[in-house]
Amino acid sequence: MCPLKMTDTQRAEYDLNKETWYREFVEILGDENVLTSFSDRLAYGRDRWPYANLTYRFGKVPRTLPCAVLMPGSCDEVRRVLKVANRYALPLVPYGAGSGVSGGTVPLNNEIMLDLKRLNRVITIDPVSGIAIAEAGLNGELFEAALNKRGLTLGHFPQSLNVSTIGGWLSCRSAGQASSRYGKIEDMVIGLKVLLPEGQLVEVRPVPRRSVGPSIKDLFVGAEGTLGVIVEGTFRVLPYPKRETVHVVGFKDYMAGLDALRKIMQAELRPAIVRLYDEFESAPKIKDFPEYAQYPCVSMFTFNGLEELVEVEERLTLRICTSSGGMEGSPEPAFRWMEHRFESLSAKPVFEGRMLDTIEIAAPWVALSDIYEGMRDAIFSVREDAHFGAHWSHAYSDGACMYATFIIPASDEAQAAGEHAKIWDRAMKVCLKAGGTISHHHGIGYFRSPWFTEELGPAHGLLQTVKNAIDPNHIMNPGKLGLL
Repeated sequence: MCPLKMTDTQRAEYDLNKETWYREFVEILGDENVLTSFSDRLAYGRDRWPYANLTYRFGKVPRTLPCAVLMPGSCDEVRRVLKVANRYALPLVPYGAGSGVSGGTVPLNNEIMLDLKRLNRVITIDPVSGIAIAEAGLNGELFEAALNKRGLTLGHFPQSLNVSTIGGWLSCRSAGQASSRYGKIEDMVIGLKVLLPEGQLVEVRPVPRRSVGPSIKDLFVGAEGTLGVIVEGTFRVLPYPKRETVHVVGFKDYMAGLDALRKIMQAELRPAIVRLYDEFESAPKIKDFPEYAQYPCVSMFTFNGLEELVEVEERLTLRICTSSGGMEGSPEPAFRWMEHRFESLSAKPVFEGRMLDTIEIAAPWVALSDIYEGMRDAIFSVREDAHFGAHWSHAYSDGACMYATFIIPASDEAQAAGEHAKIWDRAMKVCLKAGGTISHHHGIGYFRSPWFTEELGPAHGLLQTVKNAIDPNHIMNPGKLGLL
């Protein structure tokens, strides 16, 4: 029996040294970088997908444990591992820091985990051209710190900054909290090195712009490891801002706030952070600030850059807020949020007997209120006692991201899992019907695959055709993005 198809009990009694491919991996990486113990495999059996945390609380795993964990330390070692895996048709799951929330790195059928965190070097920082090159396994916080020491910034600040990697950002098309000014990861990356399943190196040369056919870079950014392994990225970087200011504006309702955000972005202003909270998410942030009592939906703004630019952008933005019925109050709610902006909050309630999950979508301005109301109704149709709240961030001239949070009781595993699935299905149907996209920056992974297939329609078949050509043995993260 193939060890990749064994139960955990059978696997515990099986000696992997009997397998030629296993001995080849050890020869390439060394014993210390091939992990097979139960505790190691258990640690790689989930990412931060809330459903995975729920199953762990009840002493289970969301799908399976990996057969083994490989930890290459160089591009050449990744290449050699891929050649062995492809020769024996061994499925691999590229793994960064496991911070994804859609099951993108959950092993479905005892796949081998390919942990890339040893590829963690900053290779080059060029302040003249404004570019930086780094390996895919580098922690995001460490990358930003290295740039800061040179007076630079990437401007990419996802909530998972200190528990995610560059390769993870690229693989899931990450967006940071300052995306309204700096853009998303696909706007920042200008070059890639990717190893295909058979070990060939594909290099996208870093240049300011190109007109040389379709974008090969964008074939891999967002592919979540289904087409190859990203081993290196080249990024645009900018001078660290000379000044930053912080403002909080209250609105009488979320519709007035959305109106202000739309006008700000369509006026070509670019606050670094733009966040509008509904009444439910605003309440705990403003409970100590009575001036917001009649303005229960708050929006947070930060402006950064050159002194004169900050002054102009904040003045014009606040003018628009006032014209939309906004009232500027104490900025303290924003400072309190900023103290905890990189903390992960979803796991704690799950291990306390509740189920917390987040749904982030994006849609045109005209559809956002319908999606908000429809998604809220969908959640309460499953659990009348559910908690629901939302905020809008990552604003654009044509629309924005809506980030909804729901919490339901979860003392019974089967009931909680069933209600969780119903909520997601109804929420996704609301989003698709209104013309939104089912994911703005969390990616698709395993969990969102059915709705991803629906959103893409015939284009999903085109994506499968591409995968069949690049990965004929289907060894790269099978089952994710709805692909073989």
